[in-house]
Amino acid sequence: MNEERRVGVDIGGTFTDIVTIHDGEVSVSKTPSTPTDPDEGVINGLGKVSERDDFALSSIDFLAHGTTVATNAVLEGEWADTALVTTEGFRDVLEIGRQARPDIYDFQVEKPTPVVERDRRYEVRERLDERGNVLVELDEDGVRDLAAELVEADVDSVAISLLYAFEDDTHEKRVRDILVEEGLDATYSLSSSVLPEIREYERTLTTALNGSLKPVMDRYIGRLESRVEEKGVGAELKIMQSNGGIITADIARERPVNTLLSGPAGGVQGATYVSGLSGESNLITMDMGGTSCDVSLVEDGTPLVSTDTDIGDYPVSVPTIDIHTVGAGGGSIAWIDAGGALRVGPKSAGADPGPICYGRGGERPTITDANLLLGRIDPGAFLSGELDVELADVRRLFAENIADPLDMSVTEAAQGVLDVANANMARALRVVSVERGYDPREFGLVAFGGAGPLHACKLAEELDIPKVIVPRTAGVLSALGLLISDILYDYSTSRVRPWDAVAPEDLQAQFDEFAAEGNDRLAAERLAAEAMQYERTVDLRYAGQAFELSVPVPDGDLTDSAMETIAERFHERHRQRYGHAYPEEPIELVTIRLRARGVVETPDLRPAETGGSVESAVIDTREVVYDGTPTETPIYDRSALPVGASFDGPAVVGGVESTVVIHPDQRVSVDDFGSLHVEVEP
Repeated sequence: MNEERRVGVDIGGTFTDIVTIHDGEVSVSKTPSTPTDPDEGVINGLGKVSERDDFALSSIDFLAHGTTVATNAVLEGEWADTALVTTEGFRDVLEIGRQARPDIYDFQVEKPTPVVERDRRYEVRERLDERGNVLVELDEDGVRDLAAELVEADVDSVAISLLYAFEDDTHEKRVRDILVEEGLDATYSLSSSVLPEIREYERTLTTALNGSLKPVMDRYIGRLESRVEEKGVGAELKIMQSNGGIITADIARERPVNTLLSGPAGGVQGATYVSGLSGESNLITMDMGGTSCDVSLVEDGTPLVSTDTDIGDYPVSVPTIDIHTVGAGGGSIAWIDAGGALRVGPKSAGADPGPICYGRGGERPTITDANLLLGRIDPGAFLSGELDVELADVRRLFAENIADPLDMSVTEAAQGVLDVANANMARALRVVSVERGYDPREFGLVAFGGAGPLHACKLAEELDIPKVIVPRTAGVLSALGLLISDILYDYSTSRVRPWDAVAPEDLQAQFDEFAAEGNDRLAAERLAAEAMQYERTVDLRYAGQAFELSVPVPDGDLTDSAMETIAERFHERHRQRYGHAYPEEPIELVTIRLRARGVVETPDLRPAETGGSVESAVIDTREVVYDGTPTETPIYDRSALPVGASFDGPAVVGGVESTVVIHPDQRVSVDDFGSLHVEVEP
């Protein structure tokens, strides 16, 4: 594999990141994103890196992509004209939703716009009971009448979500077949395929979202595939899923709802892998890019996965790396609210025009501008000198918009912007740790993204996190994550039963069925049998609860003893998560899950020996402001720091795609893989 040329491309709100691995060497690059035409940024980036590194695009053997196309479509409501077909009486499930409200005391709160409006929601006569037994046969003549109506409506996509279809999908498949027979030319999404699980609202919503995104993702992937083929790339395009695994472009077209956190998931995977190389397995990851900051938690080397994730106003219940996002990125705009308080974000200057310091016409102060004013970023080396930075313009506009209205100096205003932004990010870090029963003092903070290493050391200090890890490719870690992520396929089905009524052989049979499907998928990707792994879990709850916990299932054929072990694990997890458990209470099975994993060979990320010393890596000194105090600070060239080096803060370490700010009283060491380890004083 070392001779392969593997390329990962991740599109962010501000920059498109490209990582290339060839003959064990890692090459990184950034190019401005093109929000109105995302594939243009991909093509620009590929052209830039191939010209710089002198290789033909036809020599690319593997091409993986992290995309925000599906996410942006949901956030902006720009999806396809979709029809929803439900069981008679359930037309308004999307409208009714759940009791949960963003503010229970706000009588004026507005519900989110339904993914499918009421005039595009249709009913068919049929009914199953909770065990999948037929109570009312499917009215096929009614479905044929519906087909004529849908043909007249000229919809692009059809989502089919019938009651209890996860117990028996026969009716859903028959509805689809009849619509096809009657000439309805559209894409189809079935709940029994997209999300065969309980909870009518979430299942219907996720299916409707998948249906509304299929034409959008199909057009984007088709356009991108055509353009890379025109450039001579012969490698099959792969797409990152929200669960942290790679799938083929064809599967992504079929299941776009599984790509809603594609880019952030790649970052968590990259952070987990790189930190694991140096023996760090309990991590809080922090990906701060141009528009947002994504935080997640990794326990024992495994990112936490959730099936309860909000994308904008919509709860999406597909397996997703548990990521919490706040609107704090390098491009987040600083502003003063009606009460005269300083606020930062969530609006972002994005890639165009970007922060003031990009020199592209931006006039509103951002976090990046504040870092520049405080000496943390070198204007002469900003993004490898590709941007024309005018420090005087930054200072003037910062004064006009923030400092003068608040009667502060520009330096005080810039420090205030960072303090507010850090407070927002600290809250996000607490959400994924303290609020979920984890002590931050037992974790390391992995900082990446273009802006993450600028803020991480201060955040770790505030949260008593003992160590910050900054990978060598921190600024493009999401793109690197695409190249080390395994191929993953998730399978699930709800089977709500008392746990003591579940026979081990029946549970084993369902796992065997899932494993056979996963084996077929992985074999189609030409993976050897030894590279295939299968991870089994069940979602359990105490009888009467409305929520459940995912519990790992022991390897091997299931026996009565294994079932007891699973129950014990559930009690332990419940106690860890909520602080209490009830071993005498009856348990209920909710959902059966299997993950089919195709393990990829990972590259050697050891950097080439620099042959230099810590002293020779110091390229400059300049005044940097820490907590309002100007301090003369050595500036290090990260590429010149030798493996095994160590030095004390304060320091600024500049790299090609990110800058690390080390505060006073912190100590830095460089591990064998070029990652910086910053020891933070409690």
